[in-house]
Amino acid sequence: MASDYFIGLPQWKHPAWEASILPDSGQPELSQYAASFSSVEGNTTFYGLPAQETVKRWREQTPAHFRFCFKFPQSISHQSGLMHCEEEVRKTFVQLAPLEQKLGMLCLQLPARFGPEHLPQLGHFLQQLPAGFRYAVEVRHPAFFDGGDAEKQLNVLLHTLGINRIMFDTRALFANPKTDAVTREALQQKPRLPLRVLATGSAPMLRFITPLHWQEGTDWLQPWIGKLLEWIEAGKTPFVFMHTPSNAEAPELARWLAQQLEQQKPGLKGFDDWAGRPRIQQPGLF
Repeated sequence: MASDYFIGLPQWKHPAWEASILPDSGQPELSQYAASFSSVEGNTTFYGLPAQETVKRWREQTPAHFRFCFKFPQSISHQSGLMHCEEEVRKTFVQLAPLEQKLGMLCLQLPARFGPEHLPQLGHFLQQLPAGFRYAVEVRHPAFFDGGDAEKQLNVLLHTLGINRIMFDTRALFANPKTDAVTREALQQKPRLPLRVLATGSAPMLRFITPLHWQEGTDWLQPWIGKLLEWIEAGKTPFVFMHTPSNAEAPELARWLAQQLEQQKPGLKGFDDWAGRPRIQQPGLF
């Protein structure tokens, strides 16, 4: 199945999902997750690269159309400042090689201290990356959001290289600053930066986070429906990842968006609703 877009969550398992997308204790969580969602954010690689045997299991537990989106390790993006990290980059591709065509996007999340003066390092790093893969960059320095020369230079660089600028929409979260512990933690960790809506590459990537109760965020999500369909009509392949502060209700948030897209464009490929899907029965002993 060729997907028109890819939609997923920041993880493929959560205790709260056992009543919905992970009902079968006898099946791998990833397989059950991938029966509905077409992609996932692989944050694990930010902290360390998985063993190849683990990566092979991930490949075997997912259908052919499924795509993993992994972050470059923090040793590359945060500790080395993108300099003298050729060996780390090589190891990243070696370890993830078993995924083959299931590697949907490699994402470079840069720290807030990575500012305009570091653009030459970014350009050199991106130009040295292997061809044949999709890449995306997330910046967090305020100078890349003020419409000035630094932001223009960043956008030109990414557009020239066909690399996607990640859009992280946190407006709904900060518009509903609840006092519960989970929300307070999210407010501290998530960036509060102006939203930039643009496709500098062929696979625009949106990360969207709502308040703890996801229904309070749909007013901010609604305008994205038209933009995503616009990109799809233009031949682009969006990657969309839905977050909530605890992610307990993230599947329902993603399903809501997928249903809205389907209503506007019936037959759109990218999501299979888990509702009504029969559970896989394990064979008995006799």
